[in-house]
Amino acid sequence: MRAAAVWTAAGSLLLTALAITTPANSAPARTAEGAPGVPAELRGTLVAAARARAAGIGFGPCPHAGDMPGTMRCGTVEVPLDYAHPDGRRIRLTVSRAAATHKDPHNSKRRVPRKGALVFNPGGPGGDGMSFPLIGLLPEWKRAAAAYDLVGYAPRGVGRSAPLSCEDPEVFFKAPTAAPVNPSAAYKKKRAAEARSYASGCARRAGGALRYYNSLNNARDLEVLRSALGEDRLTFMGGSYGTYLGALYATLFPSHVRRMVLDSAVNPDPARIWYRDNLDQSAAFERRWADLRRWIARYDGTYHLGRTARAVRASYDRARDRLAARPAGGTVGPGQLQGVFLAAGYDDAYWPGAAAALSAYLRGDEKPLTGLAAPYRAGAAEAENAAAVYTAVECNDAPWPTDFRVWDRDNTSLARVAPFETWDNVWTNLPCAYWPAPRQRPLDVRTGPGGLPPTLVLAAERDAATPYSGALELRQRLAGAVLVTERGAGTHGIAYGPNRCVNAYVDAYLLEGRLPGRDADCAPRPEPRPDGPSFQDARRKQLREP
Repeated sequence: MRAAAVWTAAGSLLLTALAITTPANSAPARTAEGAPGVPAELRGTLVAAARARAAGIGFGPCPHAGDMPGTMRCGTVEVPLDYAHPDGRRIRLTVSRAAATHKDPHNSKRRVPRKGALVFNPGGPGGDGMSFPLIGLLPEWKRAAAAYDLVGYAPRGVGRSAPLSCEDPEVFFKAPTAAPVNPSAAYKKKRAAEARSYASGCARRAGGALRYYNSLNNARDLEVLRSALGEDRLTFMGGSYGTYLGALYATLFPSHVRRMVLDSAVNPDPARIWYRDNLDQSAAFERRWADLRRWIARYDGTYHLGRTARAVRASYDRARDRLAARPAGGTVGPGQLQGVFLAAGYDDAYWPGAAAALSAYLRGDEKPLTGLAAPYRAGAAEAENAAAVYTAVECNDAPWPTDFRVWDRDNTSLARVAPFETWDNVWTNLPCAYWPAPRQRPLDVRTGPGGLPPTLVLAAERDAATPYSGALELRQRLAGAVLVTERGAGTHGIAYGPNRCVNAYVDAYLLEGRLPGRDADCAPRPEPRPDGPSFQDARRKQLREP
């Protein structure tokens, strides 16, 4: 990388004390007037950060907090819609914070000194991090919560942060739906028309602002948030898409990083953002689906779905065919059944519930399945918003094939060996083929030796949502990064979960700045038991404990 000249707005807050670098292989940028050679977006980021530092964040009661603990406070931070024009339209991002407790969970007499703010992004794109500070109530998080202010936020477009919408939430949930493994030409044509219509809806509802919902602006927003919090350097934890956001931030603002935990890493290779990353994900979900079927087969005495993975798949197919003929509860069809097992692919804590629901359905009891799979109508606005932001960010971030024949060719080939998620993934992302806004060229995520403080990358070896190859690629691109792998496991997101080995590495890094001298492995967490407590029940019990 080469160092860039830094231009700042006049004022008492000078950000030149910390060097900011511009990657030599960055996306094309406009040049700021009066500052030859300085990208306009960089100038705009510095202007916005200076303003935010001066304004701070006026934290107060959280709107619509209900019975949430009063320790969480909320506020807003102002950012430019377009960083090339920081004096133009501005939007407000909502921010939440729970102050460091200073309480050592292992020694009540010890007061833990504050280390600063820990900012979290849950992924997506489109994930809302506003409830994140409440996670400090969980036992695994209490050591971090003692030392850090836990800070969550809603990224641009999400929640109340200049919310983005692509269609009327009243029609967002379409159920029951089909999920053909070998879709016909007529079905493909229908879904392509729906994707084109959805993309047009995004443009119609967002107007000219649509192009500014992208990952580079999300990284710039993170820089403004850091400044608004009064932090000279950023301590950040990102999960899933949040790892890509963190990697972009580390590339754009390496000297502003204090510590970073990047959990379940997206492959940041510009050639894979985002079309090929999604192909990789579909292939990985087939492996994870096989893991789940093998687990169900081991407990055939409980679920009666088959003694082999193949027999379990036959049970699943039988349920799918029956739902296609008569949807459960009128709203649960093959697509909703697939959604339940896709969710189980993200977290093995959901395996017992999914298996029990399938077993009950095949024995004539629809209620467990409809309870898991029926659309949650009360959450339609939130779900529609999350889908709109996901689509806008991924479509804006990079070029996508614009000819459906390319999608058809690649995914028909992939579906022969990985049929479980492949076509569902296509329909989710196909609006990008018809996207009306300009595309970014993905940033070449990369830092040189000594340019970035050591970072911690976490990955489960059999993670399907972000395949393990992405963690290897990210660790290679961030100089000094160390990778901790949960071997043989596949849950998506492993920091401060049930694996004490993983948690010890995270605590050592966040609380003491210590990383292992080389990549490290942890044994997998125990697999779930069919007779064990549900994930939700276990968490409720933990929250009730002092």
